[in-house]
Amino acid sequence: MDINIKPNTSLNNKTSGWRTFKPKTDINKCIGCGRCALVCPENCILMIKKDNNLKPNTNYNYCKGCGLCVLECASKAIIMEKEKK
Repeated sequence: MDINIKPNTSLNNKTSGWRTFKPKTDINKCIGCGRCALVCPENCILMIKKDNNLKPNTNYNYCKGCGLCVLECASKAIIMEKEKK
């Protein structure tokens, strides 16, 4: 039996219930580089076209709140905010 979890598998299971912090993106600061989407271990951030620019869209149902997107954001447009239950 394989008990290891593979990357990008949380889309099979919602994981947001135990999250303490979640990323919040300031779309006005975002430059659309896509680094946040590239580093997300669960593929919860998708780049979508908004006003002819690519902008991140985070699926909070599956985001674990790891903060990697914050660390990699080139324009510092993402911050971690306390989860409100």
